[in-house]
Amino acid sequence: MLQLNQLKENRTWGAIVINILLAAFSLFVNGFGIYLTIQANIGTSPWDVLHIGMSKSLGILYGTASIIVSLTILGIDIFLKEPIGIAMFIDSIVVGKSVDFFNHIHAVPKCDSIVYGIPVMIVGLFIMAYTQYTYMSAALGCGPRDTLLVGLAKRMKKVPIGAISIGLLSLATFIGWLLGGPVGIGTLICAFGMGPIMQFAFSTVKFDATHVHHQRLDESVKTLITKNVA
Repeated sequence: MLQLNQLKENRTWGAIVINILLAAFSLFVNGFGIYLTIQANIGTSPWDVLHIGMSKSLGILYGTASIIVSLTILGIDIFLKEPIGIAMFIDSIVVGKSVDFFNHIHAVPKCDSIVYGIPVMIVGLFIMAYTQYTYMSAALGCGPRDTLLVGLAKRMKKVPIGAISIGLLSLATFIGWLLGGPVGIGTLICAFGMGPIMQFAFSTVKFDATHVHHQRLDESVKTLITKNVA
């Protein structure tokens, strides 16, 4: 029987497997939240402006564009020698393909007015916030984009992390817009609303992301290979 501290700290083979499943399911549902923000049809988040712009200009699926961007950023994270965890690879693949799945089954129709679009987008942001909590609770690594932000902040100590975040989001939005990505009021809602919504969500479940010790990839692989079940 797995103890709670073993599960939180990924000390055993079973704990890692359970947390991999938790991360994968959380990121799949997170993809539904992203899908809702897109279906709101009032402009998308900065990163999704880029993903959709790439999708349109290259003639590829949203998920494929998202994977390309995620793996590119993951490569930069590795170059910067930032901590890499198993969940970062899961994040890179599952989220984008989750959005493709909900697009394929036409889960929710596109909104035809801002009156419907704003509430749908806000619901999507809340889903993303709570699934971010469950995903991070797996303690197997943060997403490639968050890791990049932290990595750049470490190397640009004189620049506030908020300014670095704005710079990254602005760059993603600009390139995505040039490629034909949808920019609108929803882009501003995502850019400035996601942080407060995530903070609210974390406070309701009493979750402090700074206290999570994310297990590195080499540590996870070692535990899985040795099959420590104690």
